[in-house]
Amino acid sequence: MALTEIPERKDIKPGDMWDLSPLFADDNEWDRLYASLENRIGEYDSFNGRMSLSLKQFRNTIEFDIAVSRDLEKLYTYAHLKSDEEKSNQFYLAMYQKSVNLYTRISEASSFITPEIQSIDETLVRTYMQDLSMKDYTFYLEKILRYRPHTRTHEIEQILAMSGEVGHAPSQIFSQLDNADIKFGKVSDPEGNEIELSHGNFSNFLQSPDREVRKKTFFQYYKSYEQLKYTIAETLSHSNKKDMFYSRVRNFNSSRESSLFTDNMPLSVYDNLVDTVRKNTAPLFKYFEFRKRALGLDELHFYDTYVPIAGDVKFSMTYNEAVETCIAALAPLETEYTSILRDGLLGGWVDRYENRGKRSGAYSSGCYDSPPYILLNYEETNINSLYTLIHEAGHSMHSYYSKNNQSYINADYTIFVAEVASTFNETLLSRYLLDKYRDDPKMTIYILNREIDNIRATLYRQTMFAEFEKRTHEIVERNEPLTLDVIRMEYFKLLQAYFGDTLVIDDVLTLECLRIPHFYSAFYVYKYSTGISAAIALADRVLNSGETARSAYLNFLKLGGSMYPLDELKLAGVDMSTPEPVESAIKHFSLLVDTLEALYTK
Repeated sequence: MALTEIPERKDIKPGDMWDLSPLFADDNEWDRLYASLENRIGEYDSFNGRMSLSLKQFRNTIEFDIAVSRDLEKLYTYAHLKSDEEKSNQFYLAMYQKSVNLYTRISEASSFITPEIQSIDETLVRTYMQDLSMKDYTFYLEKILRYRPHTRTHEIEQILAMSGEVGHAPSQIFSQLDNADIKFGKVSDPEGNEIELSHGNFSNFLQSPDREVRKKTFFQYYKSYEQLKYTIAETLSHSNKKDMFYSRVRNFNSSRESSLFTDNMPLSVYDNLVDTVRKNTAPLFKYFEFRKRALGLDELHFYDTYVPIAGDVKFSMTYNEAVETCIAALAPLETEYTSILRDGLLGGWVDRYENRGKRSGAYSSGCYDSPPYILLNYEETNINSLYTLIHEAGHSMHSYYSKNNQSYINADYTIFVAEVASTFNETLLSRYLLDKYRDDPKMTIYILNREIDNIRATLYRQTMFAEFEKRTHEIVERNEPLTLDVIRMEYFKLLQAYFGDTLVIDDVLTLECLRIPHFYSAFYVYKYSTGISAAIALADRVLNSGETARSAYLNFLKLGGSMYPLDELKLAGVDMSTPEPVESAIKHFSLLVDTLEALYTK
């Protein structure tokens, strides 16, 4: 019997790690910038109360703050990437904590800027904005003026800034529990190999054709959360209370309104998503009924929902092969996009493989002065890893184009549009693979199955998560207790609504809501659902409408954060203020289900 354990960080080959030297040559260089920034905090006092004296003083204050913020982002980016390499590494955890603490102190020192801008007569501010030297700051200032009703006095803003590190506590505690402390034990695969179970390979086991392996893995994985359920429930509850606190202090009616206000996003966009998906669960139910028949099961459990229906198809793809597959799939975006991406994916952007203590999942990160880095936990035998790679590549190329076409102050795009760029790439990958294997029925079934499961997970499941966030925040905002029992009951109701009677809901599945990191960034997950809806529409345009649609999409990536997200997407060719894109995505999902069922039956 072979024993497979997760490697230590020191055993990962340097070529399989990201190259952080563009940020800092070494830790000592980080320390020097940290010390420099600490010394600059006191300089904020020389600007306080002077912004209305002249255009020069107004601009100098903004430019000083932007320069500090840019250096602070470099510090934070390096520290969080190094900490995520190995969450148990106390040296880099301390570096990360120092960067968060410095961020809090700088936020406190600079907290006068927004209230001071808002206190100046608006006619004078707009006169300043019309000066040619202020051109890059127009949208930045428009957003500040829009926040007038939700900005407090300088003293209160200073206190709010001081609370930043404490407010981050629920997220940080959960992250340490979920990545450093929690252990899942070992499981045996069908060949008798004993393998350490982790976040990284959990989905791999759920795709095993051996139902006993899937079942054992599922219950063993959730046993670890069962043992921590009271602690994590309290952590989640206090995260929601933190959101409520900040929204009330800033005169918002709810945490949700506060979160969506930043993007100038109407609550109706959120509500349209939930209502539209709720009304259109029939295609999902149909898919689950088909899946149950195709697998020959009397009952369908959650651990049966990820195993490929074409079970005899073996998938294996090395990382380098995955890169070339992504490049081929993205060919409709033409050579500049794909050549830049290939160089990055093979040349130091990506931390490729799992190691002990590494942050679970995947993300794209970076700052204005760094490459767009990607954290992966790549598994060669899991097709989801291929999709994850092209997903994160979408984020990274969005960052690349944004930074190369916008000034620092306008480069940081919102998550709402970010999830369009990533899921757009996934959509092109599915279209490419279906075309590549069109003469291979089994592989076609395999890819169709994967595309259906991807839309199910991104549109239906994330909408369910979004409704869970809305419900649990409303409970807190009604001043009612959000205990473990309440959390599990609310989640159970949603499982019933989104799965109907097509799925047997095992009791431990109600613990799923305790393991979702995105719940600590409130009202984030709905953007996955809106993102894939917009992405499907834009992919259709790029593939079917030629150069005009391609140029519109690439120009959308170049906009960065220079406009509000709904306006950017309208320029790209899709209007997310209406239910139509979500309805179209559901119709696309339904068509895929019908195609899969017909092909499988044939």
